[in-house]
Amino acid sequence: MLRNICRYQRQFGQVIWPFSFPQGQHVPSLSTHLQKAKYASATTERKKFYENVSISQGEGGLFEINLDKRKLKTPGGKLFTVPNEAIAIAVATEWDVQKDTLKFYTMHLTTLCNTALDNPTQRTKERMISAALKFLETDTICYRVEEPPGLVELQGNEWDPVMNWIEQRYNVVIGSSSSIMGPQIPEETKETFQQHLNSYNLWSLTGLEYVITQLKSLVLSFGLIDRHLSVEQAVVLSRLEEEYQIQRWGNVEWAHDYDMYEFTAVKRKILQD
Repeated sequence: MLRNICRYQRQFGQVIWPFSFPQGQHVPSLSTHLQKAKYASATTERKKFYENVSISQGEGGLFEINLDKRKLKTPGGKLFTVPNEAIAIAVATEWDVQKDTLKFYTMHLTTLCNTALDNPTQRTKERMISAALKFLETDTICYRVEEPPGLVELQGNEWDPVMNWIEQRYNVVIGSSSSIMGPQIPEETKETFQQHLNSYNLWSLTGLEYVITQLKSLVLSFGLIDRHLSVEQAVVLSRLEEEYQIQRWGNVEWAHDYDMYEFTAVKRKILQD
């Protein structure tokens, strides 16, 4: 499928910028405003302009993606480089499986890598950790309904074991609440998770932030990282109420299944790479 993917090449021609903004106009210093504009103007589809995809190892041991003999660049104009071969192969595969039309909205790892490289909103590590910790206050498995009885029982049976696990694993107190405001999270708990998140680099935090946002749960995301939960289990637990409603009222033909498969596939790719 991926032609010459592991054949490292040292010499390549011009770089390639696969988005809708001006081609060949490298701006060495972009303001935050301009970077945001370029990200916003990226097309969701474009006619395919290359035949072969390969990876190469460049300066500092970083891996690059090559479309024919041209090097891929980010929307911000940087050389597209990733820290390990596994991510490089996964990203290159996203480009290789594209047909006549490039569908950028299907290239999730490419998008995440662009975000990590360009950091278009100029977010610091501290801001990313702070945003992740805010999910504790409205974490999916911290909020419990009071009715109907069937859903109340389901939440207790499925979510309580995960809550017990994370509280024991990290020696913290989280709790749950039926209040729309969520549980009151002790400061000691926040400090423990902050220290843990601080051990990750920006690349890891970028991927983790996507997982947390999609699951709407810091607890389930930590369960995935620690291999306490499989990707399938985490997705089902994050969609517990929706799955309950489906079982009770029926499935929307094809739509719910598509969402589930897409949701699961993206999480698996991020966590594996």
